[in-house]
Amino acid sequence: MSKVLVVEDSPAQRQMISDLLKGSGLTVSVAGNGVEALERVRDYVPDIVVLDIVMPQMNGYELCRRLKADPKTQNVPVVMCSSKGEEFDRYWGMRQGADAYIAKPFQPMELIGTVKQLLRG
Repeated sequence: MSKVLVVEDSPAQRQMISDLLKGSGLTVSVAGNGVEALERVRDYVPDIVVLDIVMPQMNGYELCRRLKADPKTQNVPVVMCSSKGEEFDRYWGMRQGADAYIAKPFQPMELIGTVKQLLRG
């Protein structure tokens, strides 16, 4: 079973995304910010990371750069899931190494489909 790490500072969003992914048969772990996510990744090497961009302590862009720079996690797909939906935000997210970018609010099937597609890889 594939393991997903959901990094989201909003408890409501974190719960909603986790429930969606669990409902589609994935194992989910969560982190409330980028710093917590880096700690979680050491013990729980995920198969994919779904992360928000606007978070305290370390934003999603920085977290994505760090994950892609680390040999242990550089091949783990990253899905940025953010309310920053402008074309520039999408461009910048992909430049940081994201494998996909989904603007909030999103359709549940868009997130599940993107995650499953990247896991098949």
